[in-house]
Amino acid sequence: MKRPTISDIARAAGVSTGAVSYALNNRPGVSAATRARIQGIAEQLGWAPNQAARALSDGRTGAIGLVIDRPARSIGVEPYFMQLVSGIQDALGDGTVALLLQVTDNAETELSLYRRWWAERRVDGVLLVDIRVDDPRIDLVTSLGLPAVVLGEPADGRPPCVWTDDAAAMDAALAHLAGLGHRRVGRVAGPAEFVHTRSRTRFFADSAARLGLDAAPVATADYSAEDAARATRSVLMAPDPPTALVFDNDVMAVAALGVAHELGLSVPGELSLVAWDDSALCGLVRPALTAVRLPIAERGAEAVRMLLDVVAGVQVGHRVTENAVLVPRGTTGPPRRR
Repeated sequence: MKRPTISDIARAAGVSTGAVSYALNNRPGVSAATRARIQGIAEQLGWAPNQAARALSDGRTGAIGLVIDRPARSIGVEPYFMQLVSGIQDALGDGTVALLLQVTDNAETELSLYRRWWAERRVDGVLLVDIRVDDPRIDLVTSLGLPAVVLGEPADGRPPCVWTDDAAAMDAALAHLAGLGHRRVGRVAGPAEFVHTRSRTRFFADSAARLGLDAAPVATADYSAEDAARATRSVLMAPDPPTALVFDNDVMAVAALGVAHELGLSVPGELSLVAWDDSALCGLVRPALTAVRLPIAERGAEAVRMLLDVVAGVQVGHRVTENAVLVPRGTTGPPRRR
């Protein structure tokens, strides 16, 4: 089927192509009644703006980019990114701006994507996730002049950031465990090179000290179930194991339930578990996982709104979301001697 053009709309409406252009681009030159009639005919014919032509006229592509640099196998089971993308899509709303999503497992490939997207005018801006210590993406987007918004805590020299207060979230999780009587709490964290992992580790230590909890080990894993199981075993088989564990995502906490079963530990009687993110996984396992619920979709939506403002030339500052909420369920309870 032939794609309808402005000329087709003009013939159907009995007006000039100039009048159609004025109406479809919301420019003065036609009456309100004529504008409404032309827009109605365009919708009936299934007309949509030519994004390539629009990019030539106003420099906009009508797309934003998101690169997820994680192994594909982990993306397939990681609920976090599904929630994030749902929030992004909600904010994009009417479809006038599209999301260009790419998954890589190589940092240099990700950098090359940003260069190519900007050189080829594929995107108007990008969302940056999983910020690393000394992350080269920050300098790259700055040098390219590529509009960007970071999903992560703010730091000097960064583009605008949107983040959730992980310090308050960690306080809530450890206060809950301390209130149940736990005195030795461990943690299974995500990759050590991520800024948010290091921040949570610091917040974990600070909260434990304030609550008078004993120092306990922090193991790192790559967010996958297999690596989380390995890290959980190493912590629980130590000479003085903790009576509770806090995890950096839901998948790792679910894997820990299996490890506890293997080791003959009852949950929550001999071991309490707290997950992070609170996806649907937490309610599907038994016992259901106590979790820190983050506003993930809301953060994705806010990042899109910020990025569209940046693209439009609006001065945008850092923004923080509402706080996370602890949701107690069946995996936390008072500890008993093993």
